[in-house]
Amino acid sequence: MSRIAILSTAHVHTKPFIENMLKATDGRRVACIWDDMPARAEPFAKLAGAPFVADLEQVLADPAVDGFIICSENTRHLPLLRKVLPVGKPVFCEKPLVTNSADLAELRALIAVNPTALFGGYFQPFMAPMLPVIEVVRSGVLGDITRIRYRNAHHAAYARWFDNPEVQWFHNPELSGGGAFMDMGTHALHLVRTLFGPVTEAFAIIENHSAQYPTCDDFGIAHLRFANGILGTIEAGWTQTGGIGGLEVVGSKKTLWNTADGYVVGGPGEKPEPIAPAPANQPNRVDRLVAILRGEISADELRADLAASLDAVALMTACYASAKSGAWAKV
Repeated sequence: MSRIAILSTAHVHTKPFIENMLKATDGRRVACIWDDMPARAEPFAKLAGAPFVADLEQVLADPAVDGFIICSENTRHLPLLRKVLPVGKPVFCEKPLVTNSADLAELRALIAVNPTALFGGYFQPFMAPMLPVIEVVRSGVLGDITRIRYRNAHHAAYARWFDNPEVQWFHNPELSGGGAFMDMGTHALHLVRTLFGPVTEAFAIIENHSAQYPTCDDFGIAHLRFANGILGTIEAGWTQTGGIGGLEVVGSKKTLWNTADGYVVGGPGEKPEPIAPAPANQPNRVDRLVAILRGEISADELRADLAASLDAVALMTACYASAKSGAWAKV
């Protein structure tokens, strides 16, 4: 049995995470829920059939708790991580882990003295359509990779997804750390960092295009210079009303790109060949936490993913700095 405590119910993913545990047949369950806003937590505790515990220290000290999920507002991750990591139990913290360079430096130091399992709410490298894509990228069949592009966006601004008072923090930078680029761009940065390695500098334009949530950005585009010489572009936003997102990888022999029917690979004069999705997803988010508790995720895999998650914060910081200065920013 995996007994998991949920710390804060601020994030829109809280309900799906609880539903994951309710539907599972392997004994996983919500042990308890803590929130600094009890009224916000009450419906989630009722849904989970779990107690609401007002005392955070009581939750942290509970020997019946096997692991933690942090679903607080983005800028409130670090205060919780300060308390949770020393407990020594696996932690799944929603993305991004933190939102600025000062918090990142503190988190790195915290991890160094509390080396428990920690991972973020990233799922794209673990999804069935992306798994064979990653294999193709790493196989060398594309030749020398020179350029990559990735779009991660939806129409949340025009659909007014964040009007509900309980999720208005998404467009309050004091709580979110940024806007759409922080929300959606972090997934893109984590994916391309996972696939193509460290980035040395970034140039970004991050703006508000829709005027729907004018307190923050709703779109951003960033150019990335990878340490291995690859040039990359990512787009992220809440203003995408159509089109095909996903990954494009240009190599000296072939190119990989996304279509309405899935990913394909093709070269000059060749008919593009489809890439069949994997049969299933790899464990991610709640499933990943449970897999860690069962010892099913290797230490090397956890270290590599944590490095990408931490570097995604450094990349995001550089992108926002570039957007402010109008110049390339070092990572």
